[in-house]
Amino acid sequence: MNVVTRGVRNAFRNTVRTSSIIIILGLSIGLTIAMLAARQAVTSKIQSVKSSVGTSISISPAGFHDFSGGGTALTADELAKVAAVSHVRSVTEMLSDRLSSDNTNLVSSIVAGTLGQRFGEGGGTAPQVSNGSSTGATRSFTPPVTVTGTNDVASTAAFSGSTATITSGKTIDATSDSNVALVGKELATKNSLSVGSTFTAYGATITVAGIFDTGTTFGNNAVVMPLATVQRLSNQAGSVTSATATVDSLDNLASSTTAIKSILGTAADVTNSQDIANQTVQPLESVKSISLFSLIGAMVAGAIIILLTMMMIVRERRREIGVMKAIGASNLKVMGQFIAESLTLTILGLIVGSVIGIAAASPVTNTLVNNSSSSASTQTFAGGPLGAGSSNTTIVRPRLRELGRTSTATLKNIKTSVGFSTLMAGIGAALFIAIVGSAVPSFLISKIKPAEAMRSE
Repeated sequence: MNVVTRGVRNAFRNTVRTSSIIIILGLSIGLTIAMLAARQAVTSKIQSVKSSVGTSISISPAGFHDFSGGGTALTADELAKVAAVSHVRSVTEMLSDRLSSDNTNLVSSIVAGTLGQRFGEGGGTAPQVSNGSSTGATRSFTPPVTVTGTNDVASTAAFSGSTATITSGKTIDATSDSNVALVGKELATKNSLSVGSTFTAYGATITVAGIFDTGTTFGNNAVVMPLATVQRLSNQAGSVTSATATVDSLDNLASSTTAIKSILGTAADVTNSQDIANQTVQPLESVKSISLFSLIGAMVAGAIIILLTMMMIVRERRREIGVMKAIGASNLKVMGQFIAESLTLTILGLIVGSVIGIAAASPVTNTLVNNSSSSASTQTFAGGPLGAGSSNTTIVRPRLRELGRTSTATLKNIKTSVGFSTLMAGIGAALFIAIVGSAVPSFLISKIKPAEAMRSE
């Protein structure tokens, strides 16, 4: 009978012990596979989130948000210093304002409705009292038309990333000081405007160069004009309400953000998408660490189980080892027999563990992620000028808003699967556990001389 066959048969000499060992090993190996799957899934999600990070830095006046709050407009001189920062490739400047019946003949395409009447500037209902009745009458409110001056249309609002498209006409030269504009589709329809038509704003006649469609009602109630034109007509020379600095590389994003913060100081709020991405994946990093420590713990536990089991088995068979050596068995053959026995137990444990690991991978990952993300706060940030209710809704920080608002959902949206690579890694870990756990005691016992082994019985 060869070494391998003897080792396999020896694994079943004690049925109760063999069954117990297989179950315990199965749990250990199952946890190892589940932790491997969790770590791979979390690592993949972290890479996915970080790969979506752009190289833009959002800059807005400190305290300014949605035409509310406070703050002082940024100046052209301040942004010129930003443009001079090392690794900053370009700076898109924007000035957002509102057109109403006082300064334009345009009629808003948005119907105020109950929400507009309640929350609109200069309108809304009086406060509610405890019995639900109103203490005052509803005041009339007409939503204004958002106008955005920019020095780069392609990087402004929904036009960034091709969210918005020019449906007729052509784009404008944002670096000029001409009285031309791009008009939202619904605003154009409401006011019977087409390419070449004119409207008045700030007492000046503006020519429609093109009509765009953002796909949203609010976004299509907007006007985009050259930055210098809006600054001149609105008497806000050199003023900017939001800006986006584009850096040449993701590696330079953090250092450039720090430099810009140093230049602008407390006058501006400066953020970048990497900051939000890091906040978003922070709970995932915790899960990654937990899964790593659990993986190591499961492997160590499995190795100890095999080690103690094989030490007990080896000690029980000292006389058998002595007989084997007396009839000429080499130390290598003695070790091989016990390694084969250990591998048999481990392979059986691996089969049980694979079933456990596959079944437990997704629940374990979801539990870890949910527990880690339950304390994560969902961040809400302003977006770009053509987005809903903000001077920055869709361009200045499109990814900041997306990452911030959906951080918790992003963390929970993790698909866990035990693929071929995970199983191979689990098998490798199991075999490593078996070989290490059995080789050490069998090597030590194989060094005993036959006469000494026989006398110990």
